[in-house]
Amino acid sequence: MLGGRLQGVVDDLAERIGRSVAVNDPRVHILCASRHFGDEDRVRVRAVLQRDAGSAAAGHILAQGVDRWTEPGVIPPRADLGMRARLCAPIRWRHQLLGLLVVIDPDGSLPRSSVDAVAEATRTLAPLMYQDVAAADTERTAREGALRQLLHPSATVRETGRDALAGGGRLPSSRYATVTVARIVGDPPADRTGATEVALRTGLERVAADRSWRTEFCLAGPQGILLTFSDRPLPGETLRARAAALLEQARSVLAGTAEWVAGTGETVEGGAEAAWMSYEQALGAARAAGVRTGGDGIVHWSELGALAPLSLLPPDRLTLALLPGPLRVLLAQDSSGRLTETLTAYLDHGGSAPRTAQALHLHRTSLYYRLQRITELTGLDLADGDNRLALHLGLRLHALMGAADYG
Repeated sequence: MLGGRLQGVVDDLAERIGRSVAVNDPRVHILCASRHFGDEDRVRVRAVLQRDAGSAAAGHILAQGVDRWTEPGVIPPRADLGMRARLCAPIRWRHQLLGLLVVIDPDGSLPRSSVDAVAEATRTLAPLMYQDVAAADTERTAREGALRQLLHPSATVRETGRDALAGGGRLPSSRYATVTVARIVGDPPADRTGATEVALRTGLERVAADRSWRTEFCLAGPQGILLTFSDRPLPGETLRARAAALLEQARSVLAGTAEWVAGTGETVEGGAEAAWMSYEQALGAARAAGVRTGGDGIVHWSELGALAPLSLLPPDRLTLALLPGPLRVLLAQDSSGRLTETLTAYLDHGGSAPRTAQALHLHRTSLYYRLQRITELTGLDLADGDNRLALHLGLRLHALMGAADYG
């Protein structure tokens, strides 16, 4: 078995250099570890006992950019985590990162000969690990591909995905399905794409580990998709808690260097057959979450109101051409953004001047001046219901355009 072969290499190396050694996967989940040599710290003890070093420790290691390393490097200590310095060597097979060989080195006293022995061990481990990863990847890739097909808008493609999952015994018979989509806001830097995938997978795996419900997940580009099956509709607080747990793990892995959001679709009846509808809603909700300010970064489809159908527009179709002409004029003339902010608040408050003034902390005279200026620039009577509707929808579309680059 692979575990036995890895353990043998790790034990031999540890005895040779006299240090505690461990092999982690790219998401910093421990695969095997040597005996202690009196140099163990709190993070290592937890990893050995719980098979998990904790998201903060994993995030600290990944924050050093280890997914891009090609040779051994130093992971600095973190006193607040009880974590000593480590030598970390990437285990690669034809440039593919398979794992991390980690050696406790609190004072940087590891001699050159020991560093060379660590590098040699990675070359021994790489082909062993690749065999296992290749087999696992084949199964995982097929399952995730089938899941993406199951969520496709085309009924023909969905049928193909359903048959593939059924053939592999992965198609649940649950009555209800709910989809959550998590994603990074904006495009991840080119050199952090791998770390972003690791963050998503870590979050998805943590949530899927809760066996209270049947859960499937996959990645689709820069987004993670969590599909929850249940025999009854799930409460809103449960769905939000699962989305929050996913984001918490993703944020921790990237050590707060990226902004994450999540959108959750409605719980739909029909199970796997109807999951695509919840997925489409989750996509829209996640897009809307990216342009909302404040809050926890989580939006449920039901919270979108009139914005809901607009959020389903394909991102490449969100252009200025969709906005009413008068609104385009206002946006072009309003360099400070104050008039646009005022109009948005006015329409969001149902045309109530007192409530708008209170929300904007404006004297009512200043508000009336701004509304008059808006009327002059747009040429529209704000007392007219059709004008209000056109402007309000246009402003909602304009807000979504800020999320179009990651939709």
